[in-house]
Amino acid sequence: MTRRLYAYAFLDDLILIYPVYALLFAETGLSAAQISTLFVIWSVASFAFEVPSGLLADLFSRRLLLIVSPLVTGAGYALWTFLPGYPSFAAGFVLWGVGTALTSGAWEALVYEELAHVGRADSYARVIGRARAMGSTAILAASALAAPVLAWGGYPAVGVASIAACALGAVAGMALPETRVSPDQDEDSGDSGGVRALLRDGLAAVRQAPALRLTLLLASLLTGLTAIDEYLPMLAAGTGVALAAVPLLMLMTDLGAVAGGWAAGRGTRRLTPVLALAAACLAVGAATGPAGFALVGVAFGGFHWAMAAADARLQEQVNDRYRATITSVAGFGSEVVAVLLFAAYGAGSTWAPPWQIFALAAVPYLLIALGLRRTSR
Repeated sequence: MTRRLYAYAFLDDLILIYPVYALLFAETGLSAAQISTLFVIWSVASFAFEVPSGLLADLFSRRLLLIVSPLVTGAGYALWTFLPGYPSFAAGFVLWGVGTALTSGAWEALVYEELAHVGRADSYARVIGRARAMGSTAILAASALAAPVLAWGGYPAVGVASIAACALGAVAGMALPETRVSPDQDEDSGDSGGVRALLRDGLAAVRQAPALRLTLLLASLLTGLTAIDEYLPMLAAGTGVALAAVPLLMLMTDLGAVAGGWAAGRGTRRLTPVLALAAACLAVGAATGPAGFALVGVAFGGFHWAMAAADARLQEQVNDRYRATITSVAGFGSEVVAVLLFAAYGAGSTWAPPWQIFALAAVPYLLIALGLRRTSR
């Protein structure tokens, strides 16, 4: 079962067009302002479909959404490849946002419930962490393959390869297990009540359980704050290294994230000290130039390890009936935190260099470490 999960996670991120799509937009004639509006459209689409997708996963089939998701995303890449232009780019980002939202909540719920079905719920953090590590590995592979494929066949070749990866992802989704029955088939589930009742019951469960509420908040914060990795190229460039050396420094953080995913599920009782140590590594590493990127890589390894542990604590406290919905609420919260972080970084960049902003970013991680300690049993 885990091999099928890992295969799906790998194919879901094996998107060759991802490293070069900004170049495609620019060469098509889009201005920087137009490209920025595309990112806004992408964010809005992800926001709008985040919680509805969780409701669909709870009302119907988690696996069905995981099959449809890469097909929707692949349709967006097809628009970019065969009809390049602003309207197609905008529509493609909407489809990408919808496709990503379809997996949010459904993926975590399916993994946890299938593990629980075979008596392995306690291995969820390890499995979900390794699945995310497979996704990070796929991103590295896509980055390595994009350049030679682009040189060989241009943007059409990169686009077709991405569409093919999405099609294979849908096939991998068909192979995923799903033993859960839909609410209307489950005689013991009580009144399924449709979308409104499901959302009402899920939110009521959060309101009535302080521990769940705190776990939900901290998981959202932890995942959302890790979006600061979007600014790692700026941190690397700010160390004074040659431009060609920036990808090499970035490789340290990518490897750290992969290592953190593979280590997930081990030593989870030490979540607070490990996350605090990772925060310290981020602050010290950001302040010590190129050599400090080794510590930054360690920090992001710790963050990804902690994300899996926090996710596991959330899944342990959620009922199967609205598991995907509440997980999607956590995903929505993460998106909100990420947008606030982007705004804060933009404002802070006017008065502070990247290394100072990254050092300050260690403070919230320390606070999250203390908060997660309160959720431990």
